[in-house]
Amino acid sequence: MEDHNNGSPLKAVKSFDRTAVQFHFHLLVFSGHLPPPNPAGVQNQTSSKKPRNRSIFQSLFCCLCHDNSEPIPVNNNAPLLVEENGSVTKSTVKYLLPEIKPQDASKICVVIDLDETLVHSSFKPVNNADFIIPVEIDGVMHQVYVLKRPHVDEFLRRMGELFECVLFTASLAKYADPVADLLDKWGAFRARLFRESCVFHRGNYVKDLSRLGRDLTRIIIIDNSPASYVFHPDNAVPVASWFDNMADTELLDLLPFFERLSKVDDVYTVLKQHRTTS
Repeated sequence: MEDHNNGSPLKAVKSFDRTAVQFHFHLLVFSGHLPPPNPAGVQNQTSSKKPRNRSIFQSLFCCLCHDNSEPIPVNNNAPLLVEENGSVTKSTVKYLLPEIKPQDASKICVVIDLDETLVHSSFKPVNNADFIIPVEIDGVMHQVYVLKRPHVDEFLRRMGELFECVLFTASLAKYADPVADLLDKWGAFRARLFRESCVFHRGNYVKDLSRLGRDLTRIIIIDNSPASYVFHPDNAVPVASWFDNMADTELLDLLPFFERLSKVDDVYTVLKQHRTTS
């Protein structure tokens, strides 16, 4: 989810208005583009989402977020505990997902991102919004305008038939949950995970697949942000970030690949081949 101005951000903000800056900062934090002002002690409330363009608000608060160094990928089923100093250790953690349902027992688990993967949202009014979501921020109600990525309906319908689908987003539940209610007409998502289920690691909200309670050889993550799956890059199917291109066909183009992937026992070989040919 994103809030950006057209043209130069310096033209949009001609003077340093403390109230305006604080307001836009809260929007970036709310949508997962920036971590909370004091992330220490809230390791599970984090995000890998970054706005498409660097704005004056990012420049003012960049000290809060981005360390570009990445941890060593971990590909095993032991849940991870990320300490405040950035170290990664194994720990016994309650799994994020419930027991798999009998009808999904033979299916691969597919973790699907929301913002810029399935939809694009903005606080700026748009005439062609598919959904308008009211969200309270600091006691004030705001309207969030949501655009659906082309072919998302067909994509979710078929993915829900083929896989155990899980929505996993770094956005807040008070925004993402109502969006998912409107977006998922077919009940494709067996579970929904939000910002509090992420791991805060080196300035990003990371989706730790080892905490899901599923075999990592049978988990796929679909996400536009590599930082979201930095712990498990070998499980990822990257997608391009989507904002407003109504001619986009990426979700539709991926369906034949997922049809084939749904029949394998171990996702790693096929995903490796996909990465080398993409």
